Amino acid sequence: MDRNDLIYRTYVRILEEELQPAMGCTEPVALAWAAAKVCRTLGGTPERLRVAVSGNLMKNVKSVVVPNTGGLRGIEASVAAGASVGDADAMLEVLSQVREEQHETIRAFLRAVPIRVEKLESPAPLDMELEAAAGTDRAVARITGEHTNLVYLARNDRVLVDRRSEAATARQDGKADRSLLNVADIVDFAQCVALEDVRPLLERQLSYNMAIAEEGLRGEYGAGVGATLMESGGGADRKARAMAAAGSDARMSGCGLPVVIVSGSGNQGITASVPVAVYAREKGYGEERLLRALALSDLLTVHQKAYIGVLSAYCGAVSAGCAAAGAIAWLDGGGYDAVAHTVVNGLAMAAGIVCDGAKASCAGKIAMAVESGLLGYHMYRKGHQFWGGDGIVIRGVDNTIRNVGALAREGMKETDRKIVELMLEGLGSQADAAGC
Repeated sequence: MDRNDLIYRTYVRILEEELQPAMGCTEPVALAWAAAKVCRTLGGTPERLRVAVSGNLMKNVKSVVVPNTGGLRGIEASVAAGASVGDADAMLEVLSQVREEQHETIRAFLRAVPIRVEKLESPAPLDMELEAAAGTDRAVARITGEHTNLVYLARNDRVLVDRRSEAATARQDGKADRSLLNVADIVDFAQCVALEDVRPLLERQLSYNMAIAEEGLRGEYGAGVGATLMESGGGADRKARAMAAAGSDARMSGCGLPVVIVSGSGNQGITASVPVAVYAREKGYGEERLLRALALSDLLTVHQKAYIGVLSAYCGAVSAGCAAAGAIAWLDGGGYDAVAHTVVNGLAMAAGIVCDGAKASCAGKIAMAVESGLLGYHMYRKGHQFWGGDGIVIRGVDNTIRNVGALAREGMKETDRKIVELMLEGLGSQADAAGC
């Protein structure tokens, strides 16, 4: 594949677009950024705020700890943090510079400023509208489709941004064409890419995501899924699962370390990268081979998620876990056939894990997704596989990926509505220590 080839250039751009740093779960952080943006547009401290969010976004903000807030959770906390101490220029790192002494500022804002939360009926799974008002002045911001896709911004009668007519496409202007992704070309790209074209992106991903995985093992975070796995035995496979889960343990519990995301998700960014890095280092593979495997895993994740969408009832960790296992198969010397069969085998076993919001149990789902992917790889090594016609598996890895995407995007719509309904019934309730 030549550097001037359309597919080569597109794949480099996709990595540039996808591998972005974010601190904290991307949905509450996106809300915080929108709040910082709308309050700066207003030009002062608001007297009241209105927040309308889609059901999927509400689902992913309800239970997760907002970073750098002193342990606060939920929509109001996300908005208050962004509005009172957030950096509107930092996008998904909007809360990265918040100091501990500012936690009381956030709490004071919550006490002083009414924040009305509404459900936004929208065809877009990720959609939010924030309105800040003071006296007769008001500012409105709308983000649709992707976490930083600002489609509307206005102050009083002055419209600063208006791209709402494009909102139905749920895409930002000029983005690389994901429809050019396919497994054969992704493998080819990973094998031939000039590393200087992608090295800074991949090295940052490794640095950030391994750091939060290591922190997840050191600290007391979430349900301790990663630490539990690590303590239950050794081996490269188990360590790969444990480290990925530990990164999510920390992230879902409000750890202030940044993560490099994939497909708009920090958990997917961790899952696509940490198992590959752990396995490569445990097996003694060099950094160049690791970086190529990482590019392979990232692009395989994006390829799968392009059919699913940014938020759905389908757990995105499955896509990333199977992608990571495919990259591990390549690390061990496998080619297209090994990667394709690993991904299909993993999807055949793990497709259907539901997403019921961002929270501590995401770490467990990551561990299961990576385990399914690795089992799929070991099946391939032993000459075993799932065949076309086995459930939703169809001949050809890209066709199976499309089937899974149709299942997630269309088939699980009612599941998604029911998950949101069940979660909203318990909004604000506190589970007991046993989780019952």
